[in-house]
Amino acid sequence: MTSTPGSGGPTAATTPPPSEPSTRVRRFTTAERRVHRATAWLVLTCVGTAACLYVPQLAELVGRRRLVVTVHEWSGLLIPVPLLAGLVSRALRADLSRLNRFGPHDRLWLRAALRRDRSPGSRPAGKFNAGQKVFAAWIAGAVLVMLGTGLLMWFTGFAPLVWRTGATFVHDWLALAIGIVLAGHMAKALADPEARRGMRTGSVERLWARSEHPLWREPEE
Repeated sequence: MTSTPGSGGPTAATTPPPSEPSTRVRRFTTAERRVHRATAWLVLTCVGTAACLYVPQLAELVGRRRLVVTVHEWSGLLIPVPLLAGLVSRALRADLSRLNRFGPHDRLWLRAALRRDRSPGSRPAGKFNAGQKVFAAWIAGAVLVMLGTGLLMWFTGFAPLVWRTGATFVHDWLALAIGIVLAGHMAKALADPEARRGMRTGSVERLWARSEHPLWREPEE
């Protein structure tokens, strides 16, 4: 208790109440979200233009095949650019390191996923679960193969016919596989609004993080 001159009595010292712990935790930085968004748009542009080139009904509807081919080629070439530019971000480099590490808990996660086991504690995960790690590795390898085969198809004067034929076969079938895998990826995102919100805003509910990624050490605020 303190007294102030001229006051009729003591006044209580103003001590701010202890702040409540935030219910949200930061998951992705602005740089990471921008890299993801730019890469997603480039990949979707590639998939969309490929569909317009290979599905007769879409090709007839869109027309302007030469323009569609040009957009497809350049969007494919640009896919690695956001990631390469984003490597200046320490947070992005740290997350890439996490995605590249596969531990015993990831094997437990995969076994539980294959058994469709959703019991508490059956799917231990750090910041990224094993499914996300497998997807990231697969899509990175697929993009590199698509770039290589696409370049062989584009620069026809630098490769023999048999190489270009093989590149076309691999490119077409891998494109179909990428479309299917991306559809599954988006379906999983639609089924988890909080994960989607984390990629959109950068933060997630603390309870969600502890439930879905119990081994993830939350960043210091």
